[in-house]
Amino acid sequence: MTKGIALVTGASAGIGAATATALAEDGWTVHATARRLDRLEALAAKSGAIPHQIDVTDRAAMGDLIASTKPDLLVANAGLGGGMTGLTAADADEIETVVHTNVTAMIQTTKAAMEGMAVRGRGHIITVGSVSGLYATGAALYGATKHAVRGFVRNMRLDPGAVGIRFTDIQPGRVATEFYDVAVADDAVRDQIKDTGIEELTPEDVAEAIRWVAAQPAHVNISALEITPRDQAYGGVKFTR
Repeated sequence: MTKGIALVTGASAGIGAATATALAEDGWTVHATARRLDRLEALAAKSGAIPHQIDVTDRAAMGDLIASTKPDLLVANAGLGGGMTGLTAADADEIETVVHTNVTAMIQTTKAAMEGMAVRGRGHIITVGSVSGLYATGAALYGATKHAVRGFVRNMRLDPGAVGIRFTDIQPGRVATEFYDVAVADDAVRDQIKDTGIEELTPEDVAEAIRWVAAQPAHVNISALEITPRDQAYGGVKFTR
């Protein structure tokens, strides 16, 4: 028996792929979106998730998908990094792309999902934020977008259109994904940033947290969940080796 319909954005790799797999294992009918079709097809073969090659910033395509699938659960995971080595290193297009992807598209997708959830009187929106939305980590551009995600989720608990809808912001620390491979162009700088010397979280660790949050009874709302490696110190920027 299915638990309901889940939509996971940014599901081609990392936390998104692991979350789609975990939710499918839990009995959800999972629709997975991303830009890379080959990755989505591999995910579908592994998990049974239904693939949709859609860029989350394509508001019309995302709206059509949500209208046709009517998700009970949205995991707004799609996002990217930029300006990770300093704001002056980011050009104007990169700044717009990061803000549009991490903030604007997330809000537009949430609004589209909420419209059906509000009619049904139930639903759950889970955003994948970051400890960079809690603390100053030195990545001003990326941190600003994740602070925006956290503030958005907190305010949505008071939104008049959100009656019956749960909201959760998942706030991971260091996760061993391809995030920095995409976010940092300079090989030497990227290698330095990635070399934490600790056992980082896996995407499956974060997906397990999302699975647990989504499995709570309808009257229970986990507002936020900060999850870091054991050796990542409070504040997110120090590592104990």
